[in-house]
Amino acid sequence: MLLPLVGGALFFPGLFALCTWGLRRARPQWSDSDRAMISTRLVSSVQAVLATGSGIIIVRSCRDVITDRHWLAREYVWFLIPYMIYDTYAMYLCEWYRTRDHSCGHSFTIFRSFLSKNRLMITHHAVILFILVPITQRFRGELGDFFVGCIFTAELSTPFVSLGRVLIQFKQQHTLLYKVNGILTLSTFLACRLLLFPFMYWSYGQQQELSLYQVPFHIPFYCNVANAFLIAPQIYWFSLLCKKASRLFDTPPAKKDG
Repeated sequence: MLLPLVGGALFFPGLFALCTWGLRRARPQWSDSDRAMISTRLVSSVQAVLATGSGIIIVRSCRDVITDRHWLAREYVWFLIPYMIYDTYAMYLCEWYRTRDHSCGHSFTIFRSFLSKNRLMITHHAVILFILVPITQRFRGELGDFFVGCIFTAELSTPFVSLGRVLIQFKQQHTLLYKVNGILTLSTFLACRLLLFPFMYWSYGQQQELSLYQVPFHIPFYCNVANAFLIAPQIYWFSLLCKKASRLFDTPPAKKDG
């Protein structure tokens, strides 16, 4: 427990500091806001790759989806806790730099703006820290490492989301890279954040010789409730991504002559 906690507390802020230092030397013309934003997105992408890799290892190692164990299912959660705390601060730092670049707002005004703009993400982090962490580390006991691994793989879409934000920041929405990245964002988000839940139900059903539609009636009610709470924000975020994609690929109507 202590080693991954300390490791995460050193790794993620350290990587952020290293990125901002490198960008300051390589791109001195960029603003502090740009450097902080890119560094935050890079650290998020690194965390996503680590989480996805851990999840794939866990899922492939657990043949019994209920009782099989893998050490990463517990240890990576401890490594993730410092990231959630760091990421919340990094988001605030980006907001502080952005506001400072445009005006001389008071610190309380900046903080209130940060809470308003990022309330869903902050709630997401708080739910992970105060609800999911106790569940995965204590209340589930020795069961369900397979499903913890599945949840880790939901991070696969994060690098593509991060790249999209960076391209928007530098006004590259017209490029082919932005459109390809948009398709990859939608595909990975759909597969690893929405279809992931039917996959977990299906995996349990295969082991228990149940059809997919029978599984919700053969597992504890609180499992269905927990999954509903987890998938609800994913559906909302996916709808936002779809709206952005529709605007991206909409072609403006041709102007009539005369």
